[in-house]
Amino acid sequence: MTARNILFIMCDQLRWDYLGCTGHPSIRTPNIDALAARGLRFDRAYVQSPICGPSRMSFYTGRYVRSHGSTWNMVPLKVGERTMGEYLRPLGLRTALCGKTHMTADLEGMQRLGLSKTEGIGALLSECGFEVWDRLDGVHPTGGKMPSHYNRYLADEGYEGENPWQDWAAAAEDADGTLLSGWLMKNARHPARVRLEDSETNYTTRRAMEFIDKAGDTPWCLHLSYIKPHWPYIAPAPYHDMYSAEDVPDAIRDRAERVDPHPLLAAYQAHRTSKCMSRDDVRRTVIPVYMGLITQIDDQIGELMRHLEATGRLDETLIVFTSDHGDYLGDHWLGEKELFHEQSVRVPLIVVDPDARADATRGRVNADLVEAIDLVPTFIEAAGGEVPDHILEGRSLLPLVHGATEWPRDAAISEYDFAFREARTLLGRDISDCRAVMVFDGRYKLVHVTGHRPMLFDLQADPQEFVDIGNDPASRGLRDRLEKRLFRWMEQLRTRTTMTDARVDQLTEIEKDEGIWIGFWDEQDVERAMKSPKGRS
Repeated sequence: MTARNILFIMCDQLRWDYLGCTGHPSIRTPNIDALAARGLRFDRAYVQSPICGPSRMSFYTGRYVRSHGSTWNMVPLKVGERTMGEYLRPLGLRTALCGKTHMTADLEGMQRLGLSKTEGIGALLSECGFEVWDRLDGVHPTGGKMPSHYNRYLADEGYEGENPWQDWAAAAEDADGTLLSGWLMKNARHPARVRLEDSETNYTTRRAMEFIDKAGDTPWCLHLSYIKPHWPYIAPAPYHDMYSAEDVPDAIRDRAERVDPHPLLAAYQAHRTSKCMSRDDVRRTVIPVYMGLITQIDDQIGELMRHLEATGRLDETLIVFTSDHGDYLGDHWLGEKELFHEQSVRVPLIVVDPDARADATRGRVNADLVEAIDLVPTFIEAAGGEVPDHILEGRSLLPLVHGATEWPRDAAISEYDFAFREARTLLGRDISDCRAVMVFDGRYKLVHVTGHRPMLFDLQADPQEFVDIGNDPASRGLRDRLEKRLFRWMEQLRTRTTMTDARVDQLTEIEKDEGIWIGFWDEQDVERAMKSPKGRS
C-alpha cells in the first residue's frame, strides 16, 4: 500500500560500518539489519557536512550548506529557509520532532520580521519547522543548554541535582558512591547511574510511541532523532559491558599518514580529541561502549517496530534509518568527525517503503551516490506532493527504491567550516578562509581547502585513504577535472528560490508581448517577432 505515514529515524554520530548489515564483524544489530532486509540499503550515502548542525540543516532543508548558510553548530538557519515541515504539512502530514535537531533559530531575523518564537509560524521557524513533541539535543552541561524535556522528566522521576542529565545519564559512580563524570573517557566502562528505562534512548523511543498512539488517524511524519551513540561515551547497564576490547576492530590508520601530512590533516591530528582517541587504551575502553549504545538503539528500534505492527501502522509507514555523520574512533589518528574520510562523511541509509512497487528492491544494496539532501524530495513525493526543483537541491530516492536503474548524480559533495576549531589558529587562517569542500565521484575524492593545496585520494587503489596524492605532479589532470566538477556544482546551486522554472519559461521574452519593443528597427521587425516562437526575434 502507499505510505500514509513517514518515520524518519536518525542516530547521532553513528558510523556507516558499525552495523551488522554493513559488515561489522562483531556488533549485534538484528533489528536494523531486519530493516535492511525489508527495504533498500544505500551503501554510498554522504552527508553535506560532517558535523551535527549543518548536516542536519541539509537533511531538513534539502539544500547544500553553501545554500542554507548554517555552516556550523551555532550558526542559525536563516529565517527564510524552508524545511521539511513546511513542505509536508500542506500535504496533510503532521510533522513532529521527538529527539534532536541541533537547530539554532535565527532570532535576529525573526525579530526583524516581527515574529515571536513562541507563537504561530515563529514557533515553527524557531524549531526547524517541526512541531515539537519532545526535544532532546543530547548535551546539556550545567550552565549550558538547560532545561530540556528530558531533564524535567528525570527530575519528576526523582533524580536529584541541579542537572539530572549530567549527574545521572552522563555519569557513573564507584563502589564508594563517588560520582564519576561521563565526560572522562576513563569512566566509559562504568554503567550510567540512570535506570535503563529512564536512559536517553529508551525515553526517546517511549515518547515516540506515545506520539504515534495519540496521533490517531491523522497522517504524520515523525522525526525520531536519537542522541546516541554520540559522546559522552557512557551507557546504562547492561549495554556498558556488552562488548569487550576483543570486539574492537583494529584502527584504520598508517604511520605514513603522520609523515608530512596535509596541513589541515596535521592540524586536526593535533587536536586534543585526536590525540586521546588515537591511544590504543582509549580505543579499547571507549569503542565497546560505543558499540553497546548502538545495540541499545537497535533493541529500541525492535520495540518500536513491534509497536507499529501491533497498532496496524507498520504496513502503512515509510521508514528511513540514517545518521547525521560518523565518528573517527582513532582511525587516521583522529577523534570526533569533521574531515572527509569515509569514517566521518559516509552514513548508513535504509529506506523501507510499504508500496508494492518497492518489492523489487527489498533486501538489496544500492551503490549509487546519494546524499542527505535527497530525503526531503523523497518525503514530498511519498506524500503525493510536487517537488519544488527550483528550491531543493536533492533528488527523490523513490525511483531507485521502486527499481529504477538510472541515477543522474555523478558526484557527492560535502562542506566544512573549520573557523570554529583550533585548526584555524594552528594554521593561522582568517575566519573567512576556513572552508573545505569534498567532491567524490565514486572513485576519486578531492578535498579543496582554501589557501592550501587539495587533498586527493584514489579509493579504488587506496580504499583506506592512507595515501594523499594531492601533491603528486602525475595527478595534475585528475585534480583539474575534479576542481572543474566542483565549480560546476557551485554553478548549479539553487539561488533563484522564489520563482519556479515553469514561471521563468512563461515570462521569457514576455516584454514584447506587453508592448515593450526593445531593439526593433521598424514595424516589420515587430510583426516578424510576434509571429516567431518565444525567445526568438
